[in-house]
Amino acid sequence: MRISEILHTGRTTISFEVFPPKNDAIYAPVEAAIDRISAFSPDFISVTYGAGGGTSVNTPKIAAHIENDLHIPALSHLTCVSGTKMQLQSIICDLKARGIENILALRGDLPEGYEADETHYRYAGELIAAIREIGGFCVGAACYPEGHVEAASPERDLENLKAKVDCGADFLITQMFFDNSALYSFLYRALKKGIDVPVLAGIMPVINSKQIKRSCALSGTTLPSRFRQMVDRFSDDPDALRQAGIAYATEQIIDLIANGVNGIHVYTMNRPEVAGAILSNLSSIL
Repeated sequence: MRISEILHTGRTTISFEVFPPKNDAIYAPVEAAIDRISAFSPDFISVTYGAGGGTSVNTPKIAAHIENDLHIPALSHLTCVSGTKMQLQSIICDLKARGIENILALRGDLPEGYEADETHYRYAGELIAAIREIGGFCVGAACYPEGHVEAASPERDLENLKAKVDCGADFLITQMFFDNSALYSFLYRALKKGIDVPVLAGIMPVINSKQIKRSCALSGTTLPSRFRQMVDRFSDDPDALRQAGIAYATEQIIDLIANGVNGIHVYTMNRPEVAGAILSNLSSIL
């Protein structure tokens, strides 16, 4: 099922992001974790490509397992930096052959020394246009409530986002954020810019302080004082930090739903217990 159809029902949707194993040696445990996450019946599950833009042969494999074996719509990530135009077109056709109907088109983090030439897609908009030309897919794109770290200004970032939507993006998923006011401001400015496709809020439950600090450094996400106090207070107690992080994410989601944000996308880090705890906290709300 295409995600655009799910998002236009008008109801609140909950989706999860997982990442594939880096090698076959750890494939089985990762697949088992994803199977447990699927048991919570999310509206769809997204599958990332390799960290830092590295390719992953397991992304289409996991996405096909979610789509065809678990019968949950799969959203396969695809990045410009994962290969040449011809290689990416081959991957797109492979995804279609596997029954995947949804792709999240990304530029990807540029590896050190990477230089794109005419044989590569340079921007996500170019990849979106290529997917559209092949046809048969619902296409998503990323957006950044606090602006992309490489954008010259928030206005320029919105212009780039509008270009991606104009190339054919059906919906957007935000980078993680920890201050809902940043999202509300972004949604207002995006709508004024003519960006009117559905926007899903990307929520990252904090379960590891080192990991979250690294992620924020890469994404440019700011940390509200309340969030920083939580991490500082519980960083030496993994169980306490996990519980506090789930509570913080739950509060974010409740506020978002109360303010009319209907799409919630949770970055699970392949942790079924995290996904389950959040859904349990939201059981009556959903």
